[in-house]
Amino acid sequence: MRGEDASTKGGGAVSRDYEPVPGQWYENLEEEEQFRVLSVDEDSELIEIEYLDGDIEELDVEAWHEMDLERIAEPEGWSDDDDESDEDEDWDEEDDEDDDDLDEDEEDGDEEQDEY
Repeated sequence: MRGEDASTKGGGAVSRDYEPVPGQWYENLEEEEQFRVLSVDEDSELIEIEYLDGDIEELDVEAWHEMDLERIAEPEGWSDDDDESDEDEDWDEEDDEDDDDLDEDEEDGDEEQDEY
């Protein structure tokens, strides 16, 4: 009933009041689940969300608007920052490997010039 009261009064924490924003955390008040929006595809009208346990789900816009949502701060202990830094480190390592490949190519090129 809470969702009905909020929608008839035109206020409250109904998702109609909250457009899905990538990176924003929400709590589904009916299910007592917290999640963040990963992406919004306006063409296919799909919203990709990730729950605290790491499960990922796609919702259509209609399902989003039926949910009783509240915006929340990022939950304590959420380890996404650690994941991003690992990705950055991996990317830097790959970059270094590419640089090494270039150095080897340059050395090969020098050897070829010496041969002629």
